[in-house]
Amino acid sequence: MVDRTVLVAGASGIVGRAAVARFAAAPGTQVIALSRRPPDLDGAYRFLPLDLTDADACTAAAAGLGAVTHVVFTALYEKPGLIRGWRDTEQMQTNLAMLQNLMRPLLDAAPALRHVTLLQGTKAYGAHLRPIRVPARERWPRDDHANFYWLQEDWLRAAQKGRDWTFTILRPQIIFGHGMGSPMNMLSAIGAYAAILKARGEPLHWPGGPGYLAEAVCADLLARAIDWAGTSPAAAGETFNVTNGDVFSWHNVWPAIAQALGTTPGAARPLRLAQDMPACEAEWAAVVQRHGLRSGTLKQFVGDSFFYADFSFAHGRELPPPPALVSTVKIRQAGFADCLDTEDMFAAWFAALQRMKLLPAA
Repeated sequence: MVDRTVLVAGASGIVGRAAVARFAAAPGTQVIALSRRPPDLDGAYRFLPLDLTDADACTAAAAGLGAVTHVVFTALYEKPGLIRGWRDTEQMQTNLAMLQNLMRPLLDAAPALRHVTLLQGTKAYGAHLRPIRVPARERWPRDDHANFYWLQEDWLRAAQKGRDWTFTILRPQIIFGHGMGSPMNMLSAIGAYAAILKARGEPLHWPGGPGYLAEAVCADLLARAIDWAGTSPAAAGETFNVTNGDVFSWHNVWPAIAQALGTTPGAARPLRLAQDMPACEAEWAAVVQRHGLRSGTLKQFVGDSFFYADFSFAHGRELPPPPALVSTVKIRQAGFADCLDTEDMFAAWFAALQRMKLLPAA
């Protein structure tokens, strides 16, 4: 018997794919995966191809979504080059329109709707603009800067007034998982870089800048938090930071990453990946052919994630970036106490990508 029907918007991305996998394996759950491209995932779900920037298409699609009880909104629009788009007004308005285009007709079409999960991130605290107080806490007043988080949140809060359904906002740190061509997939960026160096007979050189402390969350753990938020009364109307529960330094985990990818850590060799890796397309094609991978071109596999890697690795910085650590006390007190060792997470994810024939075997 179907107890809930979960609509995952942005199903081909890192978070959406993990959410589809989580809910598709849950008993009594029907899953509708909504995105322009099908998620790179096997499982018991229905794929609905839809461009959320097309309001008319969203209205037409809503007629077939009457059974939806839970919405997981992971869809995200990023501009080419990624980082500079974070301050772009058009990027913000497009992300707002995508939420509105889906939810406006859905609220009329799905009378049994119970819960909506919306994602934000550390940029909510202004971490991409200036040093922030640490650890960042959800109870702080809203940071006064323009971003689509506030636009989406304000619209959702207004839409929820007088209705029976609830919502939860989750703020993950850097997310590690898999999504083909995602603009923020660190694993594909690191994996492709490592595979090309290994094919040259070189170790895994550190391409970034100075070390610093960071936090992350595994996409699978985040999917578990999404599941919890959709059913827990303690999550209704609340905002929660979500991390693996530990901190890490890229310099300290680099040897573990090298081992997982079947290579050795090398010396520091600064490299702007977004600038230099596209020129390695022929080398990547040779790796793909030699190992029988199904990763496609570098652009198809990595998307704009080399830009994200440069940002996360602090490339070009003389001094370490200011820490942007968040508190997860609130979500643990509310009842979600799951955690994961970040170093173990790297090993597990790279092994998974190797099994999927997206990266060469170690």
